[in-house]
Amino acid sequence: MSSPFGAQSARASADGIRARIGAFHPVAAIILGSGLGGLADRLLDPVVIPYHEIPGFPVSTVAGHAGQLLAGTLSGRPVLALAGRFHMYEGHDAALAAFPARVVHALGAPILIVSNAAGGIRPTFVPGSLMLIRDHVNLMFRNPLIGLVESGDERFPDMSDPYDGELRALARRVAAAGGVSLEEGVYAGLLGPSYETRAEVRMLSVLGVDAVGMSTVPEVLVARAIGMRVLGISCITNLASGLSETPITHAEVIDTTARATRTFETLIGDVVAAL
Repeated sequence: MSSPFGAQSARASADGIRARIGAFHPVAAIILGSGLGGLADRLLDPVVIPYHEIPGFPVSTVAGHAGQLLAGTLSGRPVLALAGRFHMYEGHDAALAAFPARVVHALGAPILIVSNAAGGIRPTFVPGSLMLIRDHVNLMFRNPLIGLVESGDERFPDMSDPYDGELRALARRVAAAGGVSLEEGVYAGLLGPSYETRAEVRMLSVLGVDAVGMSTVPEVLVARAIGMRVLGISCITNLASGLSETPITHAEVIDTTARATRTFETLIGDVVAAL
């Protein structure tokens, strides 16, 4: 029996979306993190569907998340864009947090591009830096693949290279060609919604973590289990707790991503053009 956020439910959601967007063959789907939804404005001739009109989707409740799915053209290529995501700290199950990955896969997207706002653990980061995610550490202690195996899922997906090496190389090439500074590192996903303590930041540094956030990992786990290729980008919005003299606020996160969004949009647009 399929879970409420499994393969069968994803197909039902995809059917509802397809009734609105018609025949559409995306080269990729892009999940836009906190404050990074401005990329949606670059899509040409988009069909915009609010989340509450998609079967199985709840309403996005976090500031900086518009809560819309868009189907349109970016850099001359058809893409799906998810402006907003579902977080476990909102009370959602890990399977629901990852559910959009199943839905865009059911709509035919072979590549998932995930983005997020993250706190910088690496001391050399400055707010506004973009980090290509090389690997992640799941400190949410939740996995959306727990339970019966969904149709089409791999029971034990290999996570030795969750963020596709060829896509990372492509991102580095287009960043260099476009003059975009692109760091690379390890992302840690924590449950939230509280920001990290100073002791937790020291622990993350010892673990080899470069940036920390409260999303992304569930989507990537499901994407890999269903055979999607994944590219991840973090926007470093602030120095993590203990590395800055000022308290961290969500308003600061949104403000920093707003200032970095043009560079982010240029990078993602160039990556999509090169797919």
